Amino acid sequence: MQDKKRLYIVLTDTGTWLTKVIKSYTKEPFNHASLAFDKELREVYSFGRKEQSTPLSGGFVRENMLGSLFLDEQRNTTCAVYEYEVGRAAYERIRQTVAAMRQRENEYRYNALGLLGVALNTPVKRRNAYFCSQFVAAVFQTGGISLSGKCPELTTPGDLGRSSRATLIYTGTVRDYTPLRRRIADMPACREAQPVSV
Repeated sequence: MQDKKRLYIVLTDTGTWLTKVIKSYTKEPFNHASLAFDKELREVYSFGRKEQSTPLSGGFVRENMLGSLFLDEQRNTTCAVYEYEVGRAAYERIRQTVAAMRQRENEYRYNALGLLGVALNTPVKRRNAYFCSQFVAAVFQTGGISLSGKCPELTTPGDLGRSSRATLIYTGTVRDYTPLRRRIADMPACREAQPVSV
């Protein structure tokens, strides 16, 4: 057991217009995927909008699960949190991959063409460009782990949740996820409205 580590994948439905468009095609309950290194969702990464006000500025982001995109009561964002047990060596390779991406985060952009590729069942691989579930699948692949049996360029958030390696530990609103509720309770009121990515 000492050689095992845990990673988490968070699937969300934020209710933004982009997720609504994607949802109309996929018919899936969740259309955004993020990778978390802890159950409390303090360290969460994905590919998405850099600024909440515009979806046109997208790329590699560290997501703030206590930010308004996820905790806005009117939006009522829902999620599913999955736990994945991986070997220590795989975990370290995944960690190193994400750390390297963080160091060069401005070189990465959102792979909007890749979404079209998923719709056409034609992989679209672009240098330094990912969509959210492509990023998660590709990062796991650097640890030698295939989550869905598909190439990352065709992997959807739903595929990640259906992985045989996944253990569902929570589904419901982001606000009601117990580890986040504890963090919210400990948070000063003036800090609630934080940016989406830090």
